[in-house]
Amino acid sequence: MDFCTYQNPLSGRYASKEMSYNWSPQKKHSTWRRLWLALAEEEQKLGLDITDEQIAEMRAHLDDIDFELAAQKEKELRHDVMSHIHTFGTVAPKAMPIIHLGATSCFVTDNTELIQMRDGLRIVKGKLLKLMKQLAAFCDEYKNMPTLGFTHYQPAQLTTVGKRFSLYLQDFLLDFEELEFELENLPFRSVKGTTGTQASFLALFDGDFSKVVELEKKVAAKMGFDKVIALSGQTYTRKVDYKVLTVLSGIAQSAYKMAGDIRLCANLREIEEPFGKKQIGSSAMAYKRNPMRSERVCSLARYLMSLPINSAHTHATQWFERTLDDSANRRIVLSEAFLSADVILSTLINITDGLQIWPNVIAKRVKAELPFMATENLLMAAVKAGGDRQELHEVIREHSMAAAKRIKEEGGDNDLVERLRNDKAFAAIKDDFDTIINPQDFIGCAPMQVTRFLESDIYPILEANKDIIEAAVADAVNV
Repeated sequence: MDFCTYQNPLSGRYASKEMSYNWSPQKKHSTWRRLWLALAEEEQKLGLDITDEQIAEMRAHLDDIDFELAAQKEKELRHDVMSHIHTFGTVAPKAMPIIHLGATSCFVTDNTELIQMRDGLRIVKGKLLKLMKQLAAFCDEYKNMPTLGFTHYQPAQLTTVGKRFSLYLQDFLLDFEELEFELENLPFRSVKGTTGTQASFLALFDGDFSKVVELEKKVAAKMGFDKVIALSGQTYTRKVDYKVLTVLSGIAQSAYKMAGDIRLCANLREIEEPFGKKQIGSSAMAYKRNPMRSERVCSLARYLMSLPINSAHTHATQWFERTLDDSANRRIVLSEAFLSADVILSTLINITDGLQIWPNVIAKRVKAELPFMATENLLMAAVKAGGDRQELHEVIREHSMAAAKRIKEEGGDNDLVERLRNDKAFAAIKDDFDTIINPQDFIGCAPMQVTRFLESDIYPILEANKDIIEAAVADAVNV
């Protein structure tokens, strides 16, 4: 590594090898060569004067790219596509006259970016499914464990640990559905010509439009696409970029929500992310156990969420058939969006694989807040036992105020239950308090909701994609 040159932390510090390769110069420019080969093969089949020898020469040199020569050529020609045409031509000299025949630069640049986005979405899909599988297992395991719910970050009614995490899982399910839609509908630019009119190809085929259409479809199919965008200028509409980045932004939103809540749970000491035996939480405060993985997720998610608006501006400001002010911007935005999503998902997979639950802390907080919530149940039980509802209500009010004052002014524990248990107004149900104040009776349908959600919405998807899940690799650096 050159330590005197800026290195992108997304590729150098965080992202997986798989996603880094997808946006690498090698993947990009070898794909250019595969596009040139596909174009030549299909043009030959449709009757153009291209020899088998020229095709074979191109096929033999798809990956052996001389990047130093390409850089020299680009410095001379000031054109990246032409520099690689000449570089390809040095190892395939007989094919040089027909490389890029009828095409414009966007034939290789745009189509390659669509391929990279498709392949990137496939990587993201695998990791998203792997995360969903781990979350599903966690939700099922803890669907019955009562925990204090919060609204406005103030104590509210009880829920369960599994129900809370099923909310995160549902968000990721919505993201998965959007991702699937974009993957299925992502179009290929294919062969469109300099301003999208396909004039050069129409000329090559002596005005035979049917051959132009067939060439367009065959090249797309050869590169793995069954859908070709109907119309384009020189470039495919940059709205496609916006739609894809919106999917990644959605994943980032869901990730931030979950990781943010895990950070809050860590402060409450209820749930914590994995923490290595030798891990250091703070260089000064040795006792600290900071949720650094979750913080990284939130940090990168915040960045990723900001990128779709960039793509929106790029689409909106393309003049007529195209301008080049999108190029430098998209070199950064597209790759970094996918690299960010990759790191976020890999990190969340790591977190959910080793989440630490502290049941006693969770139960203690439930016990501290439940008395206030249980007063209505105690009131109803005491009324059924013969008590006066209005008198009992006043007793509860007085003891509740006193218990709250003790907590806030003295820092004491919540002794409301003991106050009521020892009050003669509740003597008739004194021995039933523990039964009435059972946390399991305050979680409503949460366990059943989780089970129904997993069985109806999650398990069928996991089963249908089990091969993809098994193949998914969460190998982010520095997790």
